[in-house]
Amino acid sequence: MTNPTARKFGFPDTLVAETPHWLVLVRPQQPTYGSLVLVCKEDAKAFSDLSAGAFADLKTAVDGIEALLRHKVAYERINYLMLMMVDPDVHFHVLPRYEGERRHGGHTFADAGWPGQPQLASHVALSEEEAKAMAAEFAARWRA
Repeated sequence: MTNPTARKFGFPDTLVAETPHWLVLVRPQQPTYGSLVLVCKEDAKAFSDLSAGAFADLKTAVDGIEALLRHKVAYERINYLMLMMVDPDVHFHVLPRYEGERRHGGHTFADAGWPGQPQLASHVALSEEEAKAMAAEFAARWRA
């Protein structure tokens, strides 16, 4: 069963990768190029509710994410935000951070908050087709 948070972020169309406990999705609103959402597949509303297996599997997901984004984005830092105020299922917003801009698919992606806190309100809104295409491109590069 897929949780509402994964569906909100476009699952299954935005799926980049899946591990036994986690989904890696393209974030349709891109505050920085390559922004992802890492969603736990367990029915958990608090980080401490995750199973030991989910915590162990988080390492696999993070390794895959960072290898992918290092190649695709050439980020300088990476932020994992666990907000869970609107979407209560355990998930992280994964934001590659960089000075300047990145260009992809006819869009320019500036990191409006660099070098401070990420500015989620400043983003490129991908169409459903663009998010799906980015997910497919990233999935082809996934190694975990």
